[in-house]
Amino acid sequence: MPEITHVLETSLYARDLATTASFYLDVLGLVAMLETPRLVAFDAGNRSVLLVFQEGATGEDLATDEGVIPGHDGTGRLHVALGIAAGSLGEWRERLARHGVTIISETQWRRGGTSLYFHDPDGHVVELATPGLWANY
Repeated sequence: MPEITHVLETSLYARDLATTASFYLDVLGLVAMLETPRLVAFDAGNRSVLLVFQEGATGEDLATDEGVIPGHDGTGRLHVALGIAAGSLGEWRERLARHGVTIISETQWRRGGTSLYFHDPDGHVVELATPGLWANY
């Protein structure tokens, strides 16, 4: 059987793309690789991309000169987890506080990892997780 190597992309949907993109740029320090009125694509580290789409702009198929991108959508409070170094928890707590972001939960996992949970401007649940969360992380 052919092997899956990793999750390449995951997506969230924004009511106001500029506001949500600013959160991921300014608060989390992600680097934008592509910015259009329809989406902002962020380098999420380790060959992973976080796509933030303008809500309502992706429901229909999109024909491009490279092929057709099937329509997709997501509603409600979605979740994304981003990996962080174990020694950076204190720095992340301070950074989030400086930007007025409330940590809604902190979880200590049996394997030894820690997760900080908070909301982005659209109410999506963002998790920053240290190694020790999963058997493969």
